[in-house]
Amino acid sequence: MTLIVQKYGGSSVRSTERIKHVAERIVATREAGHDVVVVVSAMGDTTDELLRLAGEVTPAPSPRELDMLLAAGEQVSNALTAMAIHALGGRACSFSGPQAGVITTATHGRAQVIAVEPQRVRAALDRGEIVLVAGFQGLSRETGEVTTLGRGGSDTTAIALAAALGAEVCEICTDVDGVYTADPKVFPGARLLRHVTYETMLEMAVQGAEVLALRSVEYARRHGVTVHVRSSYHGLPGTVVSDAAYAAEGIVPRAETAGAAPARERANPAVTPVPPAPGTPGGLGGPGGPVGPGSTETIFHALSEAGTAVGAADPPVPPEPAPCACSGNPSGEQTGMTGCAAAARIAAPRKAAG
Repeated sequence: MTLIVQKYGGSSVRSTERIKHVAERIVATREAGHDVVVVVSAMGDTTDELLRLAGEVTPAPSPRELDMLLAAGEQVSNALTAMAIHALGGRACSFSGPQAGVITTATHGRAQVIAVEPQRVRAALDRGEIVLVAGFQGLSRETGEVTTLGRGGSDTTAIALAAALGAEVCEICTDVDGVYTADPKVFPGARLLRHVTYETMLEMAVQGAEVLALRSVEYARRHGVTVHVRSSYHGLPGTVVSDAAYAAEGIVPRAETAGAAPARERANPAVTPVPPAPGTPGGLGGPGGPVGPGSTETIFHALSEAGTAVGAADPPVPPEPAPCACSGNPSGEQTGMTGCAAAARIAAPRKAAG
């Protein structure tokens, strides 16, 4: 029996009806013969609403109390999903992040996962139960306090659990079909990518793509966790993020992935310099930052030569764009970024709860 970790985002559990639908998917996975661990985000805009309430009480809430408040959102959806599984005849047990053994640094609001000690999770699996874990939260052993993980926190929780438990795959189930060559709402001919490497996914995250948060991709690459981005609304194949997939199929990954974006985004990026991502020294392809053979610029040039649309300006880029200005510079070194780097500015940053 294999173990699968599934993560459901806030839009996937935004209502009790959606929670019932998610519960059906979870039970179906269990009935297919898999052990299942599920990580859920807070329902819909719950985190934003909690932040609004905190702001009404005080303009400067205590970081500790804010983490206590925000952690409650995931625990609500976590328990409701377990109840929905029980109503379907399944056996389920819900845990908070600390109960599941998610150990973090002490920084409130942006803690990092430093260890996962999933003894209670394993015991519940051994009892034949579906295990649900509240995402976006953990426990600082240094202070004994509940912490939250910040942007992409539920993704990180799921991937960290998959690594600690030796799961076959971590499924990120959300309201997008997977990773595309471009925004399909802007470019109807955009193609769904079946496989993406960690490195390419990291680059997309640095540039602001919303598919997966940077920290969660870094964790997946470091621990070799296969990530499967797929829709929570249907059974389409989605996108696998894993270097092993390329090694098995002999696929060259970089030629078609620049500017990949979630299906729901409608951004219309202009040809402007791309600043470094916060916390990233110089960024990847940012002004003054290192630009090497794996940069967005190099990928953009390959796409241009292949006639693949990767971004939109105002007015829209023609279907077959001319080669970029850096085509005579194979090393990709230059003093400032041009439209090559702008391609990946398709998606907006995620909300705090991941």
